[in-house]
Amino acid sequence: MKFEILAPAGSPESLVAGVRSGADAVYLGGKLFNARRNAGNFDDEELKKAVEYCHQRGVKVYLTLNILISDEELSLAYQQVKAALEAGVDAFIVQDIGTAKIIREHFPSARLHGSTQMSIMSPSGVKYAEESGFSRVVLPREMTLDEIKEIKESSNIELELFVHGALCMSVSGQCYLSSMIGSRSGNRGLCAQPCRLPFTAGGEKTHALSLKDLSLIKDLPLLEGITSLKIEGRMKRPEYVSAAVTAVKKAINGCYTSADEFTLRSVFSRSGFTDGYLLDKRGSQMFGTRQKEDVVSAQNVLKEISHNYDNENPLVPMDIAFECRENQPCTLTATALGKTVTVTGDVPEKAINKPMTADSLAQRLSKLGGTQFFADNVSVSLDEGLIVPVSKINELRRRAVEMLNVTENAEVVSKPLSIILPEEKSSTPYATAVFSSPEQIPDRHPFKRIFIPLNSSAEDFVDNRAGAVLPRGMFGCEKEIAKKLEKLKKIGVRKILCPNIGGYQLAKDMGFEVYGDFGLNIFNSESANLISSPILSFELTLEQANRINADDTGIIAYGKVPLMLTRNCPVKNDIGCYECNKNGRLTDRKGYEFPVVCSDYPCVELLNCVPVYMLDRLDEIKTDFIHFYFSTESRRDVEKVIEFYEKGSKPDFKYTRGLYERGTV
Repeated sequence: MKFEILAPAGSPESLVAGVRSGADAVYLGGKLFNARRNAGNFDDEELKKAVEYCHQRGVKVYLTLNILISDEELSLAYQQVKAALEAGVDAFIVQDIGTAKIIREHFPSARLHGSTQMSIMSPSGVKYAEESGFSRVVLPREMTLDEIKEIKESSNIELELFVHGALCMSVSGQCYLSSMIGSRSGNRGLCAQPCRLPFTAGGEKTHALSLKDLSLIKDLPLLEGITSLKIEGRMKRPEYVSAAVTAVKKAINGCYTSADEFTLRSVFSRSGFTDGYLLDKRGSQMFGTRQKEDVVSAQNVLKEISHNYDNENPLVPMDIAFECRENQPCTLTATALGKTVTVTGDVPEKAINKPMTADSLAQRLSKLGGTQFFADNVSVSLDEGLIVPVSKINELRRRAVEMLNVTENAEVVSKPLSIILPEEKSSTPYATAVFSSPEQIPDRHPFKRIFIPLNSSAEDFVDNRAGAVLPRGMFGCEKEIAKKLEKLKKIGVRKILCPNIGGYQLAKDMGFEVYGDFGLNIFNSESANLISSPILSFELTLEQANRINADDTGIIAYGKVPLMLTRNCPVKNDIGCYECNKNGRLTDRKGYEFPVVCSDYPCVELLNCVPVYMLDRLDEIKTDFIHFYFSTESRRDVEKVIEFYEKGSKPDFKYTRGLYERGTV
């Protein structure tokens, strides 16, 4: 099996541990704009040293820029990209589509990897990434083997897959639980992991949102077509990184055992590991929490593992050619890391007693201990009867190693950045709405555009002159969705609301009028100008949303916004579908109840316990439109909300201003 082993490097110590344990590449973050802002991370000087260290060992470095970036931060992001390229970084892992556009247009040499936060889960999503200049896509952890195969067969783009580490309950990029509860956004790199806290669905489970850790290491033979095997863990200690890299390397070489799995579990796990998503075996067996025995077992193995990377690991082959001729200075030519260097020594002397031999010279030249090199091919051209002091031969070898380790500064071709300046908007925003059921739609409403679920009847689309909203979770169902869209086109449906980049690409390719939903996480003007009529991220403050400079932008002004998109229903796994009866609730430790909404497609959504409400502050909203997100409301509830909207008054129910006032950190 030929794979890239990609190790997490949350600190210089973890980077060394991963490289010395056999990683082919590492991913790390700068001090800003990465999804693990609480890791040690690297400033510009540390990054330069890290890249030098890795490149001297034939290891690639990928920099994470995998968060949403605001308009006021784009200049800083541009500077970080430039500094990283000058340091020699090999690729950038990016979530934000506007940031990716800036990198592509201003730095032609930069390679882009689509972060798992982009939620690319379908062939059309991969097509969008390819057309946007990405050379690799990091797949969601929730994908099955068949779904991965479908994507692989649709494209030649490189695919990266998480094979070990923490497993979030929500699809990456589609979780807003931490930000809505405590203003710490996962999409901004500061997730507080509230899903690990107690949540109950009415049954016996006390942690209904906590999954076991992922481990696909024993499943590597099934992962044909995957380019890179990614290990999660930039917040973990170096011993964890070393153990995981070692385990993956053993599995690639066909010698991974139950003892290795036990070591991995001892280092860190939550009640063991799961490969349920990959093998399409979802259910209660995938859930787990960090137990006391998990912590105790880690103490017994950490010290032992730390010795695995005490010393330099000879990872890089070096070819050596030594020439020693009478009356000529001897030369040593070394080739490694794609470079060839030649060093010149003294003129050899005539041997008085025992002359050198080619074998003894080859043995001496091969002593590369304490370096990252090992002697691969050694050739010696030697005239008879000569001798060179051992110290001089050692010096030649040392000088050759030093020259091979010299890192040349990368030349970066770049274009200056010009920022889109915001424009003042003064018109009163018009209204749009999405309904979870056509039965919610009142006879009279103020909405310029309305959208209903894709699986609604033809009559409902025609009678309500509605567009269709696609599912956020499109795992393995793109062909089915395309068939339904073809049928809708025949009955005159033209407008499609798209909460997933794959769905957006699909509907656009099929000739529909496409509209961007909140799941696209549009957070800046560059991104907004890539999407038609986008509903902006509700993680923006109102002030930030108002300043987005793009045509026809909107915000959610009412609705129980979804906080999670998950393929593993927490209610089903606790009390079962019969008891739930499509009325699922999760209760947190403070007694708040969060609705869990089923879907015709392979995901469920966790909604906020109270709706966002901004309908009494319309004079402060400067976007072109406002959007109503109706989910669990009855038709009478909808009519009531419309009445409040038309009066511009406060509601008579509990509500939140969401993040429009307090924002995220």
